[in-house]
Amino acid sequence: MVNNQEIILKHFPNLDSDTIKKLNLFGDHITFWNDKINVISRKDIDQVVPHHILHSLFIMKLINFKAGSKILDLGTGGGFPGLPLAICFPDVEFHLVDARAKKIKVINEAIDLLELKNVKAEHKRVEEMKEKFDFVISRAVASVEKLLTWSRPRILDKDHNAISNGMIMLKGGDLEELKKEMKIAEYYEHFKISDWTEIPYYLEKYIFYIQT
Repeated sequence: MVNNQEIILKHFPNLDSDTIKKLNLFGDHITFWNDKINVISRKDIDQVVPHHILHSLFIMKLINFKAGSKILDLGTGGGFPGLPLAICFPDVEFHLVDARAKKIKVINEAIDLLELKNVKAEHKRVEEMKEKFDFVISRAVASVEKLLTWSRPRILDKDHNAISNGMIMLKGGDLEELKKEMKIAEYYEHFKISDWTEIPYYLEKYIFYIQT
């Protein structure tokens, strides 16, 4: 049986041992809290690393955030995808927001546990925010139309990374239907996560990058 550390290293062999340790510790933290407040689906809790943490990390196949970048995780839920990425990019600023206070409480405890200095988590609606960011990231929290409406005012004009500022979304389902949703965007690209992994869970999982 492949353990969680081997799963992560198989897909991201350049991660150092401290990063791997923190990712697994975060997985343990989510597992502990899930019995109390249902951070993620209880039927999926045994797969928190291969289905949730790894899912978040696949964004690194698209972009290597430059130091000093500012990232907003919109509707972060249990901290996905923002917190695993924050562990891997200690020189990048991550701001995680969610409308559910109990989930932000779990994330803030994880931030303290992992001694992360580059993460801020708030119980807040994006409509209330004033700050701007290089990228807004999200994991299937709403329709593309709503995500774009919420995100566009929060994205900085000046680019600092290899790709232009915009939205990065983790989405699942029928690809052709997802493409229809994306037609409201001026420019987008999609990436099949199954091109990077043999795990069956990812057969209909995609990353969409929308340049705003």
